[in-house]
Amino acid sequence: MAFNKSLAGYFDDLQHVGIPTDDLDKTVAFWEKLGFKMTGNFDTDDKGNQVVFMSYAHLTLEIWTGDGAVKKTGAINHLSLNTSDADAAYKAAKATGFTMKETEVQHLDFWDHGIKFFNIEGPNAETIEFCQIVKG
Repeated sequence: MAFNKSLAGYFDDLQHVGIPTDDLDKTVAFWEKLGFKMTGNFDTDDKGNQVVFMSYAHLTLEIWTGDGAVKKTGAINHLSLNTSDADAAYKAAKATGFTMKETEVQHLDFWDHGIKFFNIEGPNAETIEFCQIVKG
């Protein structure tokens, strides 16, 4: 399937890689042993689920509980591309004909001012997220 249009210009880099886990402490310890440092830790619901962000150099991981770990090849849940305007990127993705996984841009209370994001589906059913960390 070829697209006539592109989303180039609506993102500037890889933002993070998303990995669900059943054992947050064990997973954090594993990545710390590789040299990653925890840069964020947030509650995601009223059931005790959490999301942790870990960074090393230019790579950030989003690791969370509540969705269940796959525990086989394919365990990475999504790749996130950094965008400075999730609303504009959403409109462009929809107009370009990508398969949208949400009907609108989503919002979460991570970081100081929250995030805005949406997901598209790739040709192998992979999830590609466009994520904006809201500034001020």
